[in-house]
Amino acid sequence: MNDAATPTARPANLAWRVLALVYDAMPNIALWFAVSGLALLLRPSHEAFAPWSAGQFVLWLACAGTSGLYAVWSWRRVGQTLGMRPWRLKVTTPDGRLAPAKQLWLRYAVAVVSLAAGGLGFLWSLVDRDRRTWHDLASGTVLVRLQR
Repeated sequence: MNDAATPTARPANLAWRVLALVYDAMPNIALWFAVSGLALLLRPSHEAFAPWSAGQFVLWLACAGTSGLYAVWSWRRVGQTLGMRPWRLKVTTPDGRLAPAKQLWLRYAVAVVSLAAGGLGFLWSLVDRDRRTWHDLASGTVLVRLQR
């Protein structure tokens, strides 16, 4: 398996990142439905959790963890999620190799914080000369756009 990105790759801009996020919402929503359905099946009453309850918080953590597994597994395996493939985006280390899982989990965690902070971590790419986001900087990874 070839871990190296093509040498013609360049840092991805914010627009490509947002397109990939929107596209990746689809498989994530499907995963959340599956996790939520399983949670309702396991709940004796089969009723939804009350708002702001401990059960709802645990379900939210399970959905976030499932999204993390999807992202990290995809990035570790081929450097791309389903949403990144049509736009030719790939997560690599600065030397073009696939990143280890530890770096990718850090990338995912900081990306979640970036989104929770109103997208500030993503907007950072507009002022960084290398188009890096907070999660790129924290994890030591880069998101590149591959040439055709």
